[in-house]
Amino acid sequence: MGVRKSKNVTSLPSSHVETQQKQLDSKSRRRVGLIRRLTVFGIFALILSIFITVKLFSQQSAIEEKKAEHKQLTEELTKLEKKEKSLNTEIKQLNDDDYIKKLAGKDYFLTEDGQIIFNVKD
Repeated sequence: MGVRKSKNVTSLPSSHVETQQKQLDSKSRRRVGLIRRLTVFGIFALILSIFITVKLFSQQSAIEEKKAEHKQLTEELTKLEKKEKSLNTEIKQLNDDDYIKKLAGKDYFLTEDGQIIFNVKD
């Protein structure tokens, strides 16, 4: 039969074995500490990257809104500039006496002496 090991065997204390065990425990504690630090740093980096991503997308959407608003206001400015030209032209025409006479005859059916107005339906 084979050799049996007894469970009642105790190891003898040895300074070399104790030193080795302390080194292993120290390495194990440092490894656990390293894993904890890396985990905390990873969580912090993940939260920071999520915050930056959200901020970036919100700024991008704000920029798109501003571009759309700028385009709309530019179109409105163009329309208002055309209207301003039209109104300036009308002001110049209203300073002309002949134009005022023509306008009064057309809109208010006013005539000069000896003029006759004929209404023709189109």
